[in-house]
Amino acid sequence: MEEIAAFVSANWVEWLFAAATAALAWCYRSISARLKIEQTKNEAIAAGVQSLLRESIVNNYNKYSERGYAPIWAKESMKKCYAAYHNLGGNDVATELYNKILRMPEQEAEHDEQ
Repeated sequence: MEEIAAFVSANWVEWLFAAATAALAWCYRSISARLKIEQTKNEAIAAGVQSLLRESIVNNYNKYSERGYAPIWAKESMKKCYAAYHNLGGNDVATELYNKILRMPEQEAEHDEQ
């Protein structure tokens, strides 16, 4: 019994470091698994938001192309929408539609009634 007590008292620091290392390794694995789950969720959210922004750009293009003009406030709104869309990695057909909206006149063309 005295040999066990002597061994434990002589090596308690090593046992303490071994236990602490095991606890830290378990914490790391747990946090790493949670981070992977959160990263997957964040990527899905970003893709969803990008899709909604693309839909908004397309819908606004359809709306204002039918009217033949896009008011200044609509263009400003589209600039913010497109900036967010582009920052999320969007850069496809919506970019062309966005540029077409910006080139549209800001007021309805006046019609001559004769």
